[in-house]
Amino acid sequence: MDYFESDGLRLAYFAEGEGTPIVLAHGFASTHRVNWIATGWSRALMEAGFRVIMPDMRGHGESDKPHDAEDYTLSAMAADLVALLDHLGEPGADLMGYSMGAMVALVAATEWPDRFDRVIAAGVGARLLAADRDPRPVIEALLADDPASVEDAGARMFRVFADQNGQDRAALAACFEAVRAPFPAEGLSRISRPVLVVAGETDSQAGAAGVLAARIPNARGFTVPKRDHMKTVGDRAYKEAVLKFLEG
Repeated sequence: MDYFESDGLRLAYFAEGEGTPIVLAHGFASTHRVNWIATGWSRALMEAGFRVIMPDMRGHGESDKPHDAEDYTLSAMAADLVALLDHLGEPGADLMGYSMGAMVALVAATEWPDRFDRVIAAGVGARLLAADRDPRPVIEALLADDPASVEDAGARMFRVFADQNGQDRAALAACFEAVRAPFPAEGLSRISRPVLVVAGETDSQAGAAGVLAARIPNARGFTVPKRDHMKTVGDRAYKEAVLKFLEG
């Protein structure tokens, strides 16, 4: 792992391969290794001629983990990706995010249009536009002494995933509170770059990809057949759709 500074935080990243740079922003409670290396994504992209740049997002993996929700705004995490490009001397890059990382990617495309070329927002869909994104069940699950006491199945899934990855649960609770704030959907109409929105067919966390894509001027949606939020990540159809998009 290598490190860079952003907003007073020491953040970790791993880069490999040669060619066109692409930044990969992982999902909530994950890490670059779990989201992108273990799933075969980094290998597939390197074989397609990309330099793959994978940060551990703030609050995750080997990066600093503040415990204040104000440190986890989508704008702050988007700025981290720009700071990483600056650190590497890269004027621009393609960008792919999954779930939380996709929210960050869309905000980055809105606020930093000159730094990101093609954008893939995966693991998100119509639910991103909903107003009832209550963070409390997941926060309570993350902070519970005993995960067996968590009754909400979706919240328990996040808690188990966090424990599997050895995460700082207090940092994740603060992060989740911030990322479940109302998404700045008014900015989607200002995105000028090509965007691919991807969601699994049975992903109740994300909702329909096409509904979200319709809000972005130069976007299209892709639905991964028979996959939920967790199983979409490494799916072959997802990879094929992204590689075809990046060829265009």
